[in-house]
Amino acid sequence: MNDTRNLIIALGLSVAVLFGYNYFFSNKNTSPLPIAQMQPQQLATVTSPVFTYASKEDYLSVEKETQITISAPSVTGSLSSKGGSINNLVLNKYHLTTNPASSLVDFLSPLNTKSPYYANFGWLSTNPNIETPTRSTQWKASSSKLTSESPLTLSYKNNQGLIFERVISLDDNYMFTIVQRVRNTSSKPVNLYPYAFISQGGNRKAAEHMAYYVGPIGIINDSLKEIGYEDLQSKEKIEEVSTGGWIGFTDKYWLSALIPDQSLQYTYEFKSNKNLSTDNKQFYQTSIKGSKITIASGQTHTLTTHFFAGAKEVSLLDSYEKTLNIPSFDRSVDFGWFYVITKPLFYTLSFLHEYISNMGLCILLLTVLIKLIFFPLANKSYRSMARMKILQPKMKALQERYATDKTELNKAMMELYKKEKVNPVSGCLPMLIQIPFFFGLYKVLFISLEMRQASFFGWIHDLSIPDSTTLFNLFGAIPWSPPEFLMIGAWPLMLGASMFLQQRMSPQPADPVQGKVMMMLPLLFIFMFAKFPSGLVIYWTWNNILSIAQQWFIARTAKKKTV
Repeated sequence: MNDTRNLIIALGLSVAVLFGYNYFFSNKNTSPLPIAQMQPQQLATVTSPVFTYASKEDYLSVEKETQITISAPSVTGSLSSKGGSINNLVLNKYHLTTNPASSLVDFLSPLNTKSPYYANFGWLSTNPNIETPTRSTQWKASSSKLTSESPLTLSYKNNQGLIFERVISLDDNYMFTIVQRVRNTSSKPVNLYPYAFISQGGNRKAAEHMAYYVGPIGIINDSLKEIGYEDLQSKEKIEEVSTGGWIGFTDKYWLSALIPDQSLQYTYEFKSNKNLSTDNKQFYQTSIKGSKITIASGQTHTLTTHFFAGAKEVSLLDSYEKTLNIPSFDRSVDFGWFYVITKPLFYTLSFLHEYISNMGLCILLLTVLIKLIFFPLANKSYRSMARMKILQPKMKALQERYATDKTELNKAMMELYKKEKVNPVSGCLPMLIQIPFFFGLYKVLFISLEMRQASFFGWIHDLSIPDSTTLFNLFGAIPWSPPEFLMIGAWPLMLGASMFLQQRMSPQPADPVQGKVMMMLPLLFIFMFAKFPSGLVIYWTWNNILSIAQQWFIARTAKKKTV
């Protein structure tokens, strides 16, 4: 039995289990549950959108008389007094590129633009004679500006004696608080149903890489729900009743989420609006619908909903989880299957970043810390591999002697292992224990917002994107831009070189064909990792270098003992 082969098989099986589990068992398909009580048939959605504006700027310039400015430390934008939707938001702390002069991340967009993305709140009634606010309702605003210091009040009175008020406040980060009040000045009681929704339009796509999730998301009945765009198109609507939870849309780094009163029961709904498709566009909606509320004559009912729209900063999500009692809000960050390992690794990396400004150095130091934790296990593995390599001449002699008798060969090999006190499996098992931590760190480096636009040294200015250099123009010496498949940067090449050296130090397979296949792996990894974020490549290369140093020292010690 060959330890290198065992290690490769173990890694391959772990990859298959990791990604296979996420693909087949990650709650992407949720069967709808019965609704607790009759809900109104009107769905809080948009109606036949018409895409008449080429950009959000064009739309806002035309509709500026209805826009109320939003100005806060972390976000700027506007909401519309016509309809009352929060439909224009820019993230002040995040640029599209590493260039400080580049545009800020444009998050929310109004309905009549190419990629609408907005939220709204309101009330529905099953009585057709009761007028409730719609997306065309003109609200009366208490101010022309919403800031983190000054809330905004929208008010509207219908013809049946109902006065609707919506008090919107915003903290210094990304959390809106929407307090809805309905005052019944009529002579009769009124039944209303509260709702809120987030709507996305356009050709929304899943994540570019299977290592993270993009799309509709929620925590419903204490369970993580990830209903992919494609799944939602086929199912059209998925709903579930829950007391407590949240629902919205997640991207790799950004999140929008509705958080209702956690003590009340709501119907959480994921919906694909195929009937609203226009110009090959698709609408997706996540919404909450509350139970019937009866407002007696002369009475006022108040309901509070929170709306998060911004960056998935883990410490911030954790603080909201505690202060607002939001269940598992940090699960909007795709920490993956090894959550109990991934999140502590993330916090360790963040802690290091508080003292070391260079995130690349933090990655190197974290790798060293992990190596120190698993030093005894790795030593045991490398000692076994070193002993196996020393025994290779004897193993080869046995293979030649019993070339035609596999049974005798296996018997002779077992006797050799027993005589030399070598366990071929002992080199593999310590590695298996480390695999969850390996994938946990891999996940942290792939999905962490802190990695976005973080620099290292030299030409690495953004650890979240692939190495921008390429061997095929001599790393920029030749004024030529190779095609994408030839973009093989310096760091992927260093990774391949470290893998090749590590293989040379390991016991070689007895089968020559298998040995040749193994020697091709570094080349395969070079091309594969050329498309990975440079932070991951730097981590893996550095990890290989540390392993080579440890393996070399143990192999040298074992060789001296045999002399």
